[in-house]
Amino acid sequence: MSAAPPRILLLEDDPAIAATVVFAFQREGWQVDHVLLVREAERLARGAPALAVLDVGLPDGNGLALCRQWRQGAEPRLRTLPVLMLTAQGEEIDRVLGLEAGADDYVAKPFSPRELVARVRALLRRSAWSPAASHAALFDLDEAGQRAWLSGQPLDLTRLEFKLLQALAGASGRIKSRETLLDEVWGRDCEANDRTVDTHIKTLRAKLRERRPDLDPIVTHRGLGYSLVWPEADAPSR
Repeated sequence: MSAAPPRILLLEDDPAIAATVVFAFQREGWQVDHVLLVREAERLARGAPALAVLDVGLPDGNGLALCRQWRQGAEPRLRTLPVLMLTAQGEEIDRVLGLEAGADDYVAKPFSPRELVARVRALLRRSAWSPAASHAALFDLDEAGQRAWLSGQPLDLTRLEFKLLQALAGASGRIKSRETLLDEVWGRDCEANDRTVDTHIKTLRAKLRERRPDLDPIVTHRGLGYSLVWPEADAPSR
């Protein structure tokens, strides 16, 4: 039996744009829950969609604020839910604000439906969406308590190991250079170097293998850096 198609939450109050997006997504075979208000998106998000597409300016709130609320909230699924911001604001500062709020990607209006579909498909692929994965992510990170779990098993991480895992997990499969990791984990004024990153990656990998010997989710990209991906051996077929 083939897996059910991914379900996408669309928060968009413009009827014409919403109709275009819904048509493009349904043509791909995806299920779409379209809502007009932030409070409706909050309600439907509890049903664990595979991905959310959020407009910024809405009658009862702001898509950026909703994304930030999910990323900082107590619900593990919403902290890792792939989010694409869809907005009329296309200036660089607006894109930066969207990414800083925790969005995984950003598309400005007017947009090409084909490009939007391609970006959503890429986000779904990075998150390795499946019926099982939509309810339980490979990692669960508690930022406030600096605690982490792998497949539901607690990880005994140092503060720096947690921040390193958090930085990689937040990149949604994108490559993080050693320089970027140094800035995000150790800080710009620290005297750590590339070798420091490599050493902590090695110890982090060892602790992950203690919990799941069959997995190696941290990928080394020679000359580039590291990424965190759902391993093919653990990802359901699509």
